[in-house]
Amino acid sequence: MGHNADVTAAQDVPTLGRVPARVWFARPVLDVARDLLGAFVTTRSDDGEVTVRLTEVEAYAGPSDPASHAFRGRNARNAAMFAEPGRLYVYRHLGLHDCVNVVAEPTGQPAAVLLRAGEVVDGQDLAWARRARAGSVDNDRQLARGPARLAVCLGLSLDDNGADLTERDGRVVLHRAELPSRPGTLASGSRVGVGGAGADPNRYPWRLWLTNEPTVSPFRPSYRSPTSGGAPRGATASA
Repeated sequence: MGHNADVTAAQDVPTLGRVPARVWFARPVLDVARDLLGAFVTTRSDDGEVTVRLTEVEAYAGPSDPASHAFRGRNARNAAMFAEPGRLYVYRHLGLHDCVNVVAEPTGQPAAVLLRAGEVVDGQDLAWARRARAGSVDNDRQLARGPARLAVCLGLSLDDNGADLTERDGRVVLHRAELPSRPGTLASGSRVGVGGAGADPNRYPWRLWLTNEPTVSPFRPSYRSPTSGGAPRGATASA
């Protein structure tokens, strides 16, 4: 489909907040996840720059979280989760789609935040060109809705696994939200596609999103999940 801007695109490059120091990422994973909402991820390439404002994330802890890639310990795939915080952990889901995570908590304590969705606020033409090569979308709200689409828009892949978000002049950099999210502007609920014990919405309401954001993805349970349907199901208000 063509570029149908039914969501008003940003006309000016947004005012970006500070690039956080590594210690900012070394906090508990849920704290990092909350503060990533509204933050900006910028990637640079020979083709240009793309900036996405994050609107939806999911937190994953280490050995205590049955849905985490680190639940059963370290391996070649998840090694980046055990590295220093403030780096990317990129993996390929089902051999098809690359998913981008931000490593949190101190080195050796594996935890990461999956970047699920966002709004492209700069570099829209390049983001659309990348999406057109990967598969069509109908409108701006769908451009970076979902972790695979977000990765494509930003041009991130397995080659970026371990990339450092704290380098101001790096290929990929994170800028904090200009203002922290206010109480009532965040919501939380079950993580998308997670089954088994990790799907318990009472223990793991670790999908977080900004309310009233059209770029947030719909909830989809795992076929193993005790929940079903709903968009989003099990959602609760969060400060």
